[in-house]
Amino acid sequence: MMQFELVKRENRVRVWGGALLLFVFVMVATPRIPHSPALHLFADMRNFLGVPNTLNVLTSFPFLLIGVPGLVLCLSGSCFGISLKGEVWGWALYYAGAAAAAFGSAYYHLKPDDERVIWDRLPMMISASSVLSNLLIERYDERMGITCLFSLLMLVLVSIACERTFDDLRLCMMFYFVPCVAIPAMVFLFPPKYTHSKYWFWATGFYLLARFVAIADKRVYSVTRYAISGHSLEHLCLAMVPMMLTLMLWFRNIKIARDS
Repeated sequence: MMQFELVKRENRVRVWGGALLLFVFVMVATPRIPHSPALHLFADMRNFLGVPNTLNVLTSFPFLLIGVPGLVLCLSGSCFGISLKGEVWGWALYYAGAAAAAFGSAYYHLKPDDERVIWDRLPMMISASSVLSNLLIERYDERMGITCLFSLLMLVLVSIACERTFDDLRLCMMFYFVPCVAIPAMVFLFPPKYTHSKYWFWATGFYLLARFVAIADKRVYSVTRYAISGHSLEHLCLAMVPMMLTLMLWFRNIKIARDS
């Protein structure tokens, strides 16, 4: 038992050491990413019924339709396959972030600029922090997952401070791209505690698709004959991520009993 605890402690040190090295590498090896007016110029900026950027605003609200029921079901404690207290708070924060993203994104897209964009990014960053921590709790260790959650939330605040103070988006961008690598890596490296792990891959797939159509915003808008832009599709694809994770939580059962 003592040997197992020592191995676990050594693994924690390795994980945190690796995370610190990655952080230092990103900050040293990459140039500063300042705000640019081009970030707020989307392909579809049509106004319907007096609502600016109508489709970009409307496609923000599926987050609310998934986030609120998910939060209620998570806190009810009777519907989702959640067995640890740390998971409850992690998933509750995730769904709260998803619901808040609906309002933050809609508020930003009504008048896209550098001042409002923080309300679009902040809920997403909180949700990304929560989902990574939830996966760590599930796959590895509850204590480490909770520590990771609080550490990432602190990093969210630091990222926002860097964006506001130094006009540097690098830390914010990490929350967009790290999940693409970290989630599949943890799914492969650590054994699942629950069944229905395939939904993690579905969620990652929709997330990657969202990133792709966002980059191809104008191209998608042209291909769809100006029916919908890549950015609006990005919102819908991102909304599918909590949908997939909700289905996972609904159907899954404990596969491997693991102490917290």
